Amino acid sequence: MPESSPGRPLKVLAMIPTFNERENITALIKEILLLSDDFGVLVVDDDSPDGTADAVRELAQKEPERVFLMLRKENRGRGYAGIAGLIEAARRGPDFVVEMDADFSHRPLYIPRFLEAIGDADIVIGSRGVKGGGQVGRSLGRKIITRLANGYIMAVLGLYGHDLTSGFRLFRRSALQKLPLEKMVSKGPEVVQEVLCLAHQHGLKMVEYPIVFYDRSMGSSTFSLRTALRSLIMMWRFKMRYKIK
Repeated sequence: MPESSPGRPLKVLAMIPTFNERENITALIKEILLLSDDFGVLVVDDDSPDGTADAVRELAQKEPERVFLMLRKENRGRGYAGIAGLIEAARRGPDFVVEMDADFSHRPLYIPRFLEAIGDADIVIGSRGVKGGGQVGRSLGRKIITRLANGYIMAVLGLYGHDLTSGFRLFRRSALQKLPLEKMVSKGPEVVQEVLCLAHQHGLKMVEYPIVFYDRSMGSSTFSLRTALRSLIMMWRFKMRYKIK
């Protein structure tokens, strides 16, 4: 449940799902807040045992109208946290919602660039695959897996994009409000693709903007081969659930 009131209206609210990100979260929040007085942060923490929530609370005491914590103790998982976070972020009334990771793989400096790039679109996807984008610090194997996964997702879901696995995105709040987010079923990282399915189904316009993705330097990743395979299998469930031909 959210631990603070909505606060004043913000232009951008960054929604950040976390699990054991105490090493990163304080510096990340401060960097986002420095971008603009109209930017805020909503951290959706799955009851991290390392004290991530406590670090967020400390900042929220100093910036109660710009830093918010949503602590989850049930139905934990990247997908469930992302769904709950998008719903809560839209409820708080910003003009735009940014979805991003907590480990600095998604650099805050891109947020103002997304705002410039959105034009008449509904969603901006931070893309490693378009000209100007790339990855730093990742092994060749991980890069190949990302590219193969993108091709697989395109083939199964019939969506087109250079980086359909990217979890760094800017949404108009009005666009999020058109989507039945509460009916989503993702438990894990496949939530990224489920949102795209819904956006496509509801006719939302999406554009890609080049980003450089940096592999984490602190903390531990929750990525595993088992999680990745489960997410890829979920694409077929989405295909049937959202009647994709």
